Amino acid sequence: MSTPNIAKEEIINAFNFRHATKEFDATKTISDDDMKFILEAAHLSPSSFGFEPWHFIVVQDKELRELLKPVAWGAPLKLDTASHFVLGLSMKAPMVKHDSEYIMHMMKDVKQLPADVIEMYSKFYREFQERDFDLDTDKKLFDWSSKQTYIALGNMMTAAALTGIDSCPIEGFHQENAEALLKEKFGVDTDKYGLSFMTAFGYRKADPEFGKSRRNFDDIVTWK
Repeated sequence: MSTPNIAKEEIINAFNFRHATKEFDATKTISDDDMKFILEAAHLSPSSFGFEPWHFIVVQDKELRELLKPVAWGAPLKLDTASHFVLGLSMKAPMVKHDSEYIMHMMKDVKQLPADVIEMYSKFYREFQERDFDLDTDKKLFDWSSKQTYIALGNMMTAAALTGIDSCPIEGFHQENAEALLKEKFGVDTDKYGLSFMTAFGYRKADPEFGKSRRNFDDIVTWK
């Protein structure tokens, strides 16, 4: 596999281009190829132990988008104008606990690890959960899964920006009510998956009114 050859300037320009787009140009649609590219960035994203504790729902059905509005106060304008709208789901405790069927499936069938490596990997993963990170409750396990899913979110937004596509991450929703809706209308097994974020993708209706504001670089980085 060849080494990526992307100019650093292009990447920084993409980060400067990206902003939380509040309203999209509803007349413009992301091509199938470009949206697949954005989703492939999620697909190829790293995760702790490589267990990929996520699932992404692309909501294009207008009726389903309307149903999301009452449970997502931060999303109505994006739901009306975004070309594509993605729900980021993260696995709950039954899926990611060290002794779950899913974890064994990942090691045995996806990673195709030999038996002795599975035994070693399982030991490390159990110690990680029980000792290193103290993941002893369902909420802690879901929060840990969400951390992984946010890596995929960041990569999707960066991939979009690199191709001139806008995005907006959304946490403005009522989690319990949103998950009840996902169970009833989207067919999501909410015993296994919870909603971590929503993300809108499309093309900005107007440029942002203000430039990007950030703390000084030296305020956030310390060299030792």
